[in-house]
Amino acid sequence: MTNRVVSDRDLSVLWHPCTQMKDHETFPIIPIKKGSGVWLEDFEGNRYLDAISSWWVNLFGHSNPAINAAIKEQLDTLEHVILAGFTHEAAVSLAEKLVEITPRGLSRCFYADNGSSAVEVALKMSFHYWRNLGQTQKTKFITLENSYHGETLGALAVGNVALYKETYGPLLMDVITVPGPDCYYREPGESWENYCIRRFSLMEAILERHADTTCAVIVEPLVQCAGNMRMYDPVYLKLLREACNKYNVHLIADEIAVGFGRTGSLFACEQAAITPDFICLSKGLTGGYLPLSAVLTTDQVYQAFYDDYQKLTAFLHSHSYTGNALACRASLATIAIFQQQNIIEKNKKLAEAMAKAAARFSEHPQVAEVRQTGMILAIELVKNKQTREPYPWQERRGLRVYQYALSKGVLLRPLGNVIYFMPPYVVTEDEIWLIADVAWAGIQLAVQD
Repeated sequence: MTNRVVSDRDLSVLWHPCTQMKDHETFPIIPIKKGSGVWLEDFEGNRYLDAISSWWVNLFGHSNPAINAAIKEQLDTLEHVILAGFTHEAAVSLAEKLVEITPRGLSRCFYADNGSSAVEVALKMSFHYWRNLGQTQKTKFITLENSYHGETLGALAVGNVALYKETYGPLLMDVITVPGPDCYYREPGESWENYCIRRFSLMEAILERHADTTCAVIVEPLVQCAGNMRMYDPVYLKLLREACNKYNVHLIADEIAVGFGRTGSLFACEQAAITPDFICLSKGLTGGYLPLSAVLTTDQVYQAFYDDYQKLTAFLHSHSYTGNALACRASLATIAIFQQQNIIEKNKKLAEAMAKAAARFSEHPQVAEVRQTGMILAIELVKNKQTREPYPWQERRGLRVYQYALSKGVLLRPLGNVIYFMPPYVVTEDEIWLIADVAWAGIQLAVQD
């Protein structure tokens, strides 16, 4: 079997996500035969360092022996069972574990299939909570500019990245969008903390004005990943939690991309010492193996739905593969690695290595900013460093970096003109330097006119 044979078969039947398929007339699809650790290998033996964790899902490497063994053991016992009226050990154990490790006070776990579905669950649950309490005027959601929460219609509505949302505008519910705390726009010399405190006044004003009709505020804690990896200070979350309490509005923390150690703590909310009313988890939840998501919420929310059937207060939301046994076992194995190997502490050294390897980019004449939160590092390319004028998106400068990096055996899939590193936690310091070296050479090539 060759790359070309598999690629030709692919292009005759498949439609790939987030892709203009016409690009593949000139830029070939890369068929992957196998993976091990941070490395992927195609059918002709070429290897690629997965520097983006295969869309941010892979935590402990491809074909991880511990996660493999857990799934194989589960496969011989139970693959799946309906979770309405039935249950199974893996689903119960995982829910117990998630209640244990997430911020204190989150005591109920609701499973779904993927990140977008988790956001849909949280939105519906928040709305339905207020409805069950008789506050039917609460129908709105508040979101941050440049936010991204998924691509199903509810999740898309509460996002704010035009590239994904604009086309489907007529299908989406109206939301209230607030200017965000994106520290890329802070004044020269202004700290992340001071900028976020200043920007929070905009959120406070909206909450004060719309609290009576608002169900919840939804945010991506600390890093707006699909929004060009823009970052902000934990103080914003602290202020937001206080304001949501004051104005009687739920706080939904979308930790789908930033959870499970990506920001330097197990969950990003920990850095602000807050507990949201809902936390949405997916991606790294299963270590990158299988689709699964979970929404954790409080007993107060749960009790608002708990009543006689005839009251019609039940949360009638379901997915066929809710609480899938194989996915739950993969998740339990993933969490066990965190707990047994002190991963959060180990990641601090890897994050320091990433900072050192990327330090030189700050001086590059076409780099506006190098920013980092834990195991996420982003390099923003611009046409003019002084004015921060961006390159026209039509020039696809980031794509040039992507193509060059693949030719050198590194998978870097930029967000527009933002090059980012988000590798699995089994990456070595030498591999981090390889990623940075290839990114540097790719940027040099990409900014040539």
